[in-house]
Amino acid sequence: MMEETLHHTEHVPQWKKEEIENIKELIRSYPLFAVAGIGGIPAKQFQIMRRELKDTAVIKVSRNTLIERALNQADENIGQMNEFVELQTALMFTNENPFKLYKLLEQSKTPSPIKAGTVAPKDISVEKGPTSFPPGPILGDLQSVGIPAAIEQGKVVIKENKVVAKKGETVSQKLAAMLARLEIYPLEVGVDLRAVYENGSIFTPDVLSIDEEQYFQDITTAFQKAFNLSFNAAYPTAANINVLISTAVSRSRNVGVFAGVLEPEIMGSLLGKAYSQMLSLASAASAKDESVLDEKLKEALGAAVSAATAAPQETTESTEQETEEEEEEEESEEGGMAGLGALFG
Repeated sequence: MMEETLHHTEHVPQWKKEEIENIKELIRSYPLFAVAGIGGIPAKQFQIMRRELKDTAVIKVSRNTLIERALNQADENIGQMNEFVELQTALMFTNENPFKLYKLLEQSKTPSPIKAGTVAPKDISVEKGPTSFPPGPILGDLQSVGIPAAIEQGKVVIKENKVVAKKGETVSQKLAAMLARLEIYPLEVGVDLRAVYENGSIFTPDVLSIDEEQYFQDITTAFQKAFNLSFNAAYPTAANINVLISTAVSRSRNVGVFAGVLEPEIMGSLLGKAYSQMLSLASAASAKDESVLDEKLKEALGAAVSAATAAPQETTESTEQETEEEEEEEESEEGGMAGLGALFG
């Protein structure tokens, strides 16, 4: 008697097939998609976040088994993203770049109280200072969870900064309740981006988390160093050509003045230098014998002394004018750097 072989055909409901195809179609329709965690987000808050992101991303919530099937059936190496599908998961589809998507999701997170039995994600601290509580049983409640409290001027105050739960410790019921009463919210509730897939590359949060201020400062420093290098090497670029020409003109004028080159553009400086030298010589001669100076020379020397006496006020006005000119130059230089700001629009 021949053994009968039974063939079992798994029946997949139509709605599951349609769900898988819908996910695959979204993957094909957007250049970027992400796997994100949505655990712990209250339904109302999740709906608000969904509305706020509707112009930026499509959020798709489905069963993990259906997400895994869709990713495995998709093109290229998208199946690698299944590594990040666990617990409560959502898919996000967008035309934005990965860094902007990560930043938007981080900014959308809101502080939330910690529940009893939750593991502290970081050190939880209570800062010293007055509270809104009047004297009463609250004092003992604070002390029972390790918060140093006392009564001062009819108010309960916390005497010193105190870490009440270290990272990795489980928060007790009493501590969770007290933190809520103190309005200390150690958690941040929101969508946790686990990974982003774009053009065959997978980006994780450790790559997407960027300190923009430090990044911009690094670019600015690099620009300044490159500018100084090109300037000192006299290597002309669009950024430094004005400064190079201005410096060359200034240096050539100085060479002409000190060498006594008779050129129309520096004649004023040469005459001023000669006049100054003449006054210095006249002053030295007058110190030995005043009779050697004629009336015109004495008048010129007297005028020079008067001008020197009034110099502080004129110097102040000149300094103010120079300051204004320097500010204008700085504004001009800042205009040249404005293009860097576009990186962080």
